[in-house]
Amino acid sequence: MGRTAVNPVTWSVDLGFNQGELVCGQTRTLYIAGQTATSDDGAPRHEGDMAAQLALSLDNLEAVLGEAGMSLTNLVRLNVRTTDVDLLLRHYGVLAGRLGAARVTPAGTVLGVARLAVPGLLVELEGTAAA
Repeated sequence: MGRTAVNPVTWSVDLGFNQGELVCGQTRTLYIAGQTATSDDGAPRHEGDMAAQLALSLDNLEAVLGEAGMSLTNLVRLNVRTTDVDLLLRHYGVLAGRLGAARVTPAGTVLGVARLAVPGLLVELEGTAAA
């Protein structure tokens, strides 16, 4: 699989994401449903704590990747939905740190929403991975 960052402008790279990701060759693609800060039984965790919710959402995202024999390095797209964009941005280092450690800058979008499906959840991560 070949993977090429597509950045007609480069400001996004400093924020930890590419404008686009071109994937070529024979690949396996994993489409990951929104992952949130829930326990193994689906109960919401860390109400009101954005940093903790981001970390657990990432753990859950990585668990899905792992089940498919992939890791964060395979992410080509990561969408973030949050009920509080300003609060998310104050804690964005939790997300950026994990992506940076994996040396991955997936294309993505941050979107503010009125609420998520489960009350008390502040953030949801949805991704696409290729290997």
